[in-house]
Amino acid sequence: MVPLIRCAETRAIASTGIDLLGLPGVEPPPGLIAKLGSFDSIVSWYGANRAEFREHVEGIGLPFRFLDALPTPDAKIHAADFFLKQAGGEGLAVPKIACQGRRRGDFAVLHPFSGSARKNWPLERFRELAARLAMPVRWCAGPEETLEEAVRFENLYQLACWLASARVYIGNDSGITHLAAAVGTPVVAIFGPTDPRVWAPRGERVRVIRGAVSVNEVLEAM
Repeated sequence: MVPLIRCAETRAIASTGIDLLGLPGVEPPPGLIAKLGSFDSIVSWYGANRAEFREHVEGIGLPFRFLDALPTPDAKIHAADFFLKQAGGEGLAVPKIACQGRRRGDFAVLHPFSGSARKNWPLERFRELAARLAMPVRWCAGPEETLEEAVRFENLYQLACWLASARVYIGNDSGITHLAAAVGTPVVAIFGPTDPRVWAPRGERVRVIRGAVSVNEVLEAM
């Protein structure tokens, strides 16, 4: 997520050693405790589900304030609104990422993966969809996802800008689908077991379809 934050100095958690705090028999990097102690307040979603981490930083007097990492299972609030409210904001949260100088191309991006196989529309249906589209298709995948013909980016901001140049994006309930919506690309999001009222991507040109989705339904949504 770090490459997507363009307005402030950022570092990945693993590069700081913060994730080592509270682990038995593990010493944090030199100077880390002093650096953290120099802040007036540290607002953290990290560690919300790690009791040993919270107990450790409290025990050594670091100024952490922990916020819930996820909405509760029975929540009816959209996740984006949930995080906005935690940060002191109000209203509807519609994430937006600016990719300057990108022109819309004439190709579709298909991303047939997600963080959980149970959320994925069958790959054979994605392939059938690709065969029926009247435009070139580019497949998108992550570094550990097996798809030979896929385009891959290690940097999420570079991926975001590439998605911004697509004519349309079709994908599962995944972070990349949210990324495509945030850059303004027309999105068809295929949802399975998760609740789109909480987890659907938001944007001006987003269509969510859910259930036993057919290829024809995706084409109609496009």
